[in-house]
Amino acid sequence: MIKITFPDHSVREFPEGITGLEIAQSISEGLARKVLSISVNGEVKDLTRPIMNDARVKLYTWDDEEGKATMWHSSAHIMASAIESLYPGTKFGIGPDIENGFYYDIDLGDQVLSSNDFEKIEKRMLEIAREKQPFVRREVPKQEALDFYSKKGDEYKVDLISDLEDGTISFYESGDFTDLCRGPHLPDTSPIKAVKLLALAGAYWRGDESRKQLTRVYGITFPKQKDLDEYLAMLEEAKKRDHRKIGKELELFAFSANVGQGLPLWLPKGAELRENLEKFLKKVQRKAGYQPVITPHIGGKNLYITSGHYEKYGKDSFQPISTPAEGEEFMLKPMNCPHHCEIFKTKQYSYKDLPVRFAEFGTVYRYEQSGELHGLTRVRGFTQDDAHIFCRPDQVKEEFIKVIDIVLYIFKALDFKDFSVQISLRDPDNHEKYIGTDENWEKAEQAIIEATREKGLQASIVPGEAAFYGPKLDFMVKDALGRKWQLGTIQVDYNLPDRFELEYIGSDNQKHRPVMIHRAPFGSMERFVAVLIEHCAGKFPLWLAPDQAIILPISDKYQEYAKNVLNLLNNSEIRTLIDERSEKTGKKIRDAETRKIPYMLIVGEKEEANGTVSVRKHGHGDLGTFTIKEFEKLIRDDINSVIEF
Repeated sequence: MIKITFPDHSVREFPEGITGLEIAQSISEGLARKVLSISVNGEVKDLTRPIMNDARVKLYTWDDEEGKATMWHSSAHIMASAIESLYPGTKFGIGPDIENGFYYDIDLGDQVLSSNDFEKIEKRMLEIAREKQPFVRREVPKQEALDFYSKKGDEYKVDLISDLEDGTISFYESGDFTDLCRGPHLPDTSPIKAVKLLALAGAYWRGDESRKQLTRVYGITFPKQKDLDEYLAMLEEAKKRDHRKIGKELELFAFSANVGQGLPLWLPKGAELRENLEKFLKKVQRKAGYQPVITPHIGGKNLYITSGHYEKYGKDSFQPISTPAEGEEFMLKPMNCPHHCEIFKTKQYSYKDLPVRFAEFGTVYRYEQSGELHGLTRVRGFTQDDAHIFCRPDQVKEEFIKVIDIVLYIFKALDFKDFSVQISLRDPDNHEKYIGTDENWEKAEQAIIEATREKGLQASIVPGEAAFYGPKLDFMVKDALGRKWQLGTIQVDYNLPDRFELEYIGSDNQKHRPVMIHRAPFGSMERFVAVLIEHCAGKFPLWLAPDQAIILPISDKYQEYAKNVLNLLNNSEIRTLIDERSEKTGKKIRDAETRKIPYMLIVGEKEEANGTVSVRKHGHGDLGTFTIKEFEKLIRDDINSVIEF
């Protein structure tokens, strides 16, 4: 008998070799029908794999992220099986689950696949699902795996197997389809009841532009047709909220082929929006004791060799910039932190001076492949609301908590109500990916865990997702459509201070290393604006809106009065403009609504005679007649509803 410990800490005994599915059946037949996978001592596995020793287990259903991942991973295999039966000779690259669904990279040879073919592939996938084909795991020697795919002529699987160690290779078979895969998978294909293929894209094999471009097929599956219908409705709403579409309509940003891919141009209204965000955070930072700094857009290559960024991110950076001087090389700045370390070194600090907090809206550059660029969410040049706190070891937890407070305040001010937090730790089995000592890593990880607990945040702990120099706390925000975005991040770093030999004089009059906290509540300004646009569908909070009010004269003869109102409001720092077109008032109102301007001020004969404006609020209709002073108070009250930090 073996002891199985459940998430509620209860313990039950089962025969050695019990499977996750049998454990679920012992609890209830209802659970057994819903369960999709199991974690055994933290590792997600097939429900059909025997458990041979005492273990901690957790059963996953569709309601769990791990359950969805298992279904979508299995769905990728089912799609590949369907494609292989419909397009014989297809070769297969990789087919992982992703945040919403799955994809498979395929090489069709001379055959062509288009979205017109989706329906027949979906039909075949549903046939496979109804056949209740079991997923059977088989562990194979490396040579056998190589021989299998060599005979099939599938060079992509051969390439993948070449990187694997003998004894770690497994196949999964379902029906007539066999795939190289580590799993986990569903017990069989039957839980999949609804299928939708979503898109086609090109993808270079292994992300290498010098290698063949494969066809990437995206899809998603659900356990109920109703779930798929709701998801497709959400996608339609997402199209309406697409930040690229709204950004164009509201004249916020643009891209130019002459400037270069992934390099956004901020138009006047977008620049105003972005500047308002910056002013907002700078005000918060001043109150929290941050000092502004500015660093160049380039840095000497040796700076990033010292920091470790060149070793870890060199392939994702732009090529070094050579100058006429022999041996002199610069790089476009991929990170702000090395520059801030150098600023810290310009002065000798005492333990009494710490913490020192440097903040910068610093633009950085990273090379993203053209196929991965997407609006403002994936660009090659972006600005981080970066700050670095240099503190004593005894101050780390307190400073970390203060940064959490800033992030939570920002989310509240921008109405991001639904978010989760994730603590990203080192991969316990691969310390080579990281720099620094085990002792410093353990201290840093413990500080984050304790700070998060003290703030009462329910955090998931994810090994292997830490930055190469330290663990971090990431804030995952759900937008109005329920999509999850990683925005704010806070990281504890004992390593860069070592690499840059940073020092302060302690109370013992000796030199000590500070600890460094990296933080970016917005993350990337570009990405944050994109998420904000889609979250609020372009209806920005009044304090943030590029234009807060628009004056609509009902005819040309009231233009002069409109200009007087404009001057009064602009003098009160209310961002206002006039619609001077010779159009009917109804059209002007409709256009202002489309442009999502918060307030419309209609002026005509009565308003001019009384020194008033007729006020409409976006999405609410008429509010009545106001004097200019009354309207200014209305605006101020609306803006002041955002609580002070």
